[in-house]
Amino acid sequence: MSRLQSIYQQAEFILASPDLRHCPPPDGVEIAFAGRSNAGKSSAINTLTGRKSLARTSKTPGRTREIVFFRLDDRHRLVDLPGYGYAKVPEAMKRQWQQHLSDYLQNRECLAGLILVMDVRHPLTEFDWQMLDWSQHVGLPVHILLTKADKLKRGPANTSLHQVRKLLKEEGFDQVTVQLFSALKKTGVEQGQIQMAKWLELEDRDQA
Repeated sequence: MSRLQSIYQQAEFILASPDLRHCPPPDGVEIAFAGRSNAGKSSAINTLTGRKSLARTSKTPGRTREIVFFRLDDRHRLVDLPGYGYAKVPEAMKRQWQQHLSDYLQNRECLAGLILVMDVRHPLTEFDWQMLDWSQHVGLPVHILLTKADKLKRGPANTSLHQVRKLLKEEGFDQVTVQLFSALKKTGVEQGQIQMAKWLELEDRDQA
């Protein structure tokens, strides 16, 4: 196991906050995960950290209704943002979640990057584009995980990857990076971990 992997495996739950006011102090550096409630976000977090039940997975998508914080060490955190676009809840509650997401992305001073999780078979939904717009507005780097890549054969999966890259470039999101990912087959895990390490500034520690 690399030193980088051992750091991710130290991840532990800190707290779940209903809004920006109740988040931990904005010290250090953190990375947030966002995506549709059925895109495999929790599974991606668990796979990238090597912790099977760190983030709660559910057969009923949309259960995560708070901003959930995980501690790596005294200066580094991972954040699970509320899932969007699927949960069967009142419209007023959906608007409230959306406002919390916007507040967090635009005002969280220690946020270094956003991992945007999308099902490789259904990428770039309307709300995905909104997340990209918010991130671009505040200059926040974004890395997209096209999850459930095991559901497609290699050819169609790569076609989806290239189409997403093409659409992002056409819409002016040239700096957004994209990769294929599978929690089941562990596809793209190392690539995702390396991207996280860059934002968390962990590379030097791994090489020490």
